[in-house]
Amino acid sequence: IRKISDRTMARQVLLFISVLSLSSVHGQVSYSIPEEMAKGSLVGNIAQDLGLDIKRLKSGKARIYTGDSAEYIELNKERGVLLIKENIDHREALCGQTTPCALHFQIILENPMEFYSITVEITDTNDNAPVFKRNAMTFEISESALTGARFVLERAIDNDVGINGLQSYYIRPTDHFILKPNSKIGSSKNVEMVLQKPLDREEQEHISLTLTALDGGEPQLSGTMQIVITVLDANDNAPVCAEAEYTASISEGAPKGTVLTTISASDADQGPNGRVTYSISNTAEGAAELFEVDEKYGVVRLVGNVDYEKMKHYEIDVQATDQGGHSDACKVIIEVMDTNDNKPSINTMSKTNSISEDATPGTVVTMMNIQDPDSGENGRVQCTMNENIPFAMKSTSNNFFTVVTDSDLDRERASEYNISVTCSDEGVPSLSSSVTLTLQISDVNDNAPVFERSSYEAYIIENNTPGLSIFTVKARDADWNQNARVSYILEDSSVNGVPISSYVSVSADSGVIHAVRSFDYEQIKDFQFRVKAQDGGSPPLSSNVTVKIMIQDQNDNAPQVLYPVQTSSSLVAEMVPRSADVGYLVTKVVAVDVDSGQNAWLSYKLQKATDRALFEVGLQNGEIRTIRQVNDKDAVKQRLTVVVEDNGQPSRSATVNVNVVVADSFPEVLSEFTDFTHDKEYNDNLTFYLVLALAVVSFLFITCLVVIISVKIYRWKQSRILYHSNLPVIPYYPPRYADTLGTGTLQHVYNYEVCRTTDSRKSDCQFARPCSQNVLLMDPSSTGTMQRMQNEQNILDEPDSPIEVCCI
Repeated sequence: IRKISDRTMARQVLLFISVLSLSSVHGQVSYSIPEEMAKGSLVGNIAQDLGLDIKRLKSGKARIYTGDSAEYIELNKERGVLLIKENIDHREALCGQTTPCALHFQIILENPMEFYSITVEITDTNDNAPVFKRNAMTFEISESALTGARFVLERAIDNDVGINGLQSYYIRPTDHFILKPNSKIGSSKNVEMVLQKPLDREEQEHISLTLTALDGGEPQLSGTMQIVITVLDANDNAPVCAEAEYTASISEGAPKGTVLTTISASDADQGPNGRVTYSISNTAEGAAELFEVDEKYGVVRLVGNVDYEKMKHYEIDVQATDQGGHSDACKVIIEVMDTNDNKPSINTMSKTNSISEDATPGTVVTMMNIQDPDSGENGRVQCTMNENIPFAMKSTSNNFFTVVTDSDLDRERASEYNISVTCSDEGVPSLSSSVTLTLQISDVNDNAPVFERSSYEAYIIENNTPGLSIFTVKARDADWNQNARVSYILEDSSVNGVPISSYVSVSADSGVIHAVRSFDYEQIKDFQFRVKAQDGGSPPLSSNVTVKIMIQDQNDNAPQVLYPVQTSSSLVAEMVPRSADVGYLVTKVVAVDVDSGQNAWLSYKLQKATDRALFEVGLQNGEIRTIRQVNDKDAVKQRLTVVVEDNGQPSRSATVNVNVVVADSFPEVLSEFTDFTHDKEYNDNLTFYLVLALAVVSFLFITCLVVIISVKIYRWKQSRILYHSNLPVIPYYPPRYADTLGTGTLQHVYNYEVCRTTDSRKSDCQFARPCSQNVLLMDPSSTGTMQRMQNEQNILDEPDSPIEVCCI
């Protein structure tokens, strides 16, 4: 159950992986994962976090470099993610008690060569319960033991860290024994059991207790150890150490088996109750592997290798215990003596972290003091530096050295130097130590910022929210510090006479382009501007780049019906003869959508009809045709409602009513004209444009009429001169009739009409078709009809006589 809970918690923690990235030339990314993640689990999207394209990972042959360390993480170049390669079952096996526990590796790319540092921190989960080395401890305690007698217990071990580590103990039952109240977790004090109630062998000869150790994790884990107590009879004296504290000294490098000291303890009892045994009870970490005590004679010996540089002082507790379970403890203090095994110590007294590239030769970079605690030749030190660097080392006095420049510096050639100083003594064999000094070369402002691209293109959907972030331009400067601090400035320009600052803005620090206004694709489809990147040097250097913004269309406009025109005061009806065959073209619904792409793809559907079995609408072209033979039983008046719908998401639509008259002649249906109803839907904007259009048409008509009259007068005068006659020749034109010569682009002569309603402010102009089809114009205030007819007769004899007729 605990393992299942741990796995569930690991999956939940995985959902909250934190990613921190630093923006630099070589990026650094950190991840945090819990231990015990399964093989193949996702660590993080490294391509997204480093801002790399997956194609770059493939072309750059991206790989993970871990040095000599085991490779627990692998890179999936197909997905651009980091995965668990080897199960990290136990964080404790990798780092022990060290926190934080992290894996460090690099991702290397080629062509061009780049590397990125990756840190994966392995967080501790409460997967280790406190554990006792022994399952049980046995004590033989005399019934004469006094209240308050103390018994040292074994400590528990918990490999987890922090709150998941060992937190507390408790013992059950507590009839006779309790834990010492001042026992502290993690301190050098013992875990002690204290007798609080006298024992009685006759009442209870054996006592079984359970010592429980608890950690602080969630869920809380525990470990137990059984304490078995045998009550002995009449052993009322405890061993007493001869000294409370013993001291000993040993030189580092001493051989194993060296005797340090002998512990002596006495017991006033006789026989088995007075027999004392010795054992090490508590030691500092690592000391138990270095020292041992003879159980019978109390001799303390060295069993490991001591190192003065690691530990100069050890303290161990030796417990003297008699057969009755009474015990006493004494402390053994061991001092480690040093031998001549010290390397020279390099101490940096003063150093410069950075130096200008225009620094003169001889400039002091670092001052060092070299110390070797050894004496004689073993303490005499000589220092050298690595070669092929523009620096030299000079000795100012005993044990004091300086590092100075000895040639000109060039940051563009090398922005950083690692100066390795090696100091060796004259001992045999010689001991040495090294130190590496990192020196940054500060720059002068001689590089302008360079954008990552030569130009940028970005897309934004129309009707955006003002202030929306569109995208980011990025420029880098090869200089350093303030000289490389890039600010972004929007260069002054205009789009259609409007300042570019009214369209977009740029963040000076981040280069993020924001939309200042909401864009309308129908008004502007794209625009471009220039962004300048300027560094913080003195004087500043800059470069610029062209940015093009492409507006993407949304389906924010409904279709508009151009024909048939819906008016409120006059009614246009299409006439279908009763002899019409199947597929007869009645009329065509014409509509447009100012959107673009699929948002402007229109489809036509018949929503309602007086007789659905008689008419159909072309889905794509809007043509209304008959789908069966018209017969005498069909109603004279037919009303169709057509829905025009675009292909946007969501789609928008418009409806139009089409009136159809089934008749062979106009008088047949004249009495039915006034029965049609009209939808009265007005649009203020449409009315304005209709009034404007009517005014333009009226102006053109008057102009046309004046021109025609002038031409006719001119022709009449010319004819009088040609025929030498005093009688005026005035050609006669039938009312509402005009004929043009057959020499134009049309082989036949057509008569066209411009028809308008009595309420022209709220209607459109209708341009009728040629008279090859019949159209009825019906006005509720009039019972007259007009039929367009085709005439192939020439009115004028002159073949070049232009005749222009404009009818209203």
